Amino acid sequence: MTQLTCFKAYDVRGQLGDELNEEIAYKIGRAYAQHLNAKRVVVGCDVRETSEDLKLALAQGLMDSGCDVIDIGMTGTEEIYFAAFYLDVDGGIEVTASHNPMDYNGMKFVGRGALPISGDSGLRAIQQLAEANDFKPALNVGVLTQQSILQAYVKHLLTYIDITKLKPLKLVVNSGNGAAGHVIDAIEQAFVAANIPITFIKVHHEPDAQFPNGIPNPLLPENRAATADAVRLHQADMGIAWDGDFDRCFLFDETGEFIEGYYIIGLLAQAFLAKHPHEKIIHDPRLTWNTIDIVTKSGGTPVLSKTGHAFIKERMRLENAIYGGEMSAHHYFRDFAYCDSGMIPWLLVAELINTKAQPISTLVSAQIQAYPCSGEINYRVENANKVIDSILAHFAKDQPLIDKTDGISLEFAQWRFNLRTSNTEPLLRLNVESRGDVKLVGARVKEVESIIGL
Repeated sequence: MTQLTCFKAYDVRGQLGDELNEEIAYKIGRAYAQHLNAKRVVVGCDVRETSEDLKLALAQGLMDSGCDVIDIGMTGTEEIYFAAFYLDVDGGIEVTASHNPMDYNGMKFVGRGALPISGDSGLRAIQQLAEANDFKPALNVGVLTQQSILQAYVKHLLTYIDITKLKPLKLVVNSGNGAAGHVIDAIEQAFVAANIPITFIKVHHEPDAQFPNGIPNPLLPENRAATADAVRLHQADMGIAWDGDFDRCFLFDETGEFIEGYYIIGLLAQAFLAKHPHEKIIHDPRLTWNTIDIVTKSGGTPVLSKTGHAFIKERMRLENAIYGGEMSAHHYFRDFAYCDSGMIPWLLVAELINTKAQPISTLVSAQIQAYPCSGEINYRVENANKVIDSILAHFAKDQPLIDKTDGISLEFAQWRFNLRTSNTEPLLRLNVESRGDVKLVGARVKEVESIIGL
């Protein structure tokens, strides 16, 4: 039995060659179909050079297990999510490495109705079947067909807003040479057909497998300049940038300033609760005070969940929450089968800019002042658990409120922090926030760093 190291906590992700290749993709297809007893599955892929061949090998594995395959072409992950609940299929697989380096690729899986498959919800079973490489013979070989779901998907996206309320807006959109461009083009066509006065300024728009402008990951500060510069140059109302499979979107205000994902959660929660009062909003433990404050004041119920898409989606279904947000720019929507979307957030914010007749900087400025934060800071450490124990011991005298939903969250009267380990690397991830005191955030970051040994 060959161990497959490309299976991670939530998905498949590996270095091309020994860790992930067409032979392994074929086995994954066989294993997925057998585990789900699937009769029809939808597949798609991002723009990377190897994605198409990996997708075809995956599809062959599915078909050799007797499963019909619908190929929806070059897509973002959320188009697979949409197809999995829009079409009559048993599940969907997106071949993507998102924002990983050039020599990587991977896969993301869902079942019927876009139910997540990860961790303990089927991914380990698929891994074991693929590693054993001992598959049941199929009575028939499945059939491969191509189908576009783009127009139906865009039509669904536009149900989240009232497009008749959209006034003239100028938006910079940066697809990072990734997969998002074709969706923006389709949304633009829909706006033109409905006489909606939205102007798109397209940056790094065309898909390019070489990613000449760097791997699409706007979470990295060095990848933000192109969007910020274009916003300032064109005096746009907002900038939007996506990662490689566009399940995350990152927003910039009208001055080109990057807006931390934490504050977008508050903004979207407010927008949903204005239309749907008394609903539940899911949030992660890293930064919480702003979200809890806004949701509570807006008449909703904030619900804490462990970080990670599988945990957020599971909790959203359990609570029937209308919206969930992670500060890492993953936003989840009940009407999108509780899945994350990188397109719905910016549409909602564009609508907010119009309905409130305020620039986006004004919409978030009060939040940023009320709860300044450090953003996520990563530390490479030898023994993460030992460091966490030292930090707990250091602050024990202050008798903070302690929550261990995900890592450790320590709450004091004027500040709080969350410290958690990475699922994939020997890293500690720190987030600090305060009640209106920027200097306190900086001081407490230094205090925690001194215990880490920096």
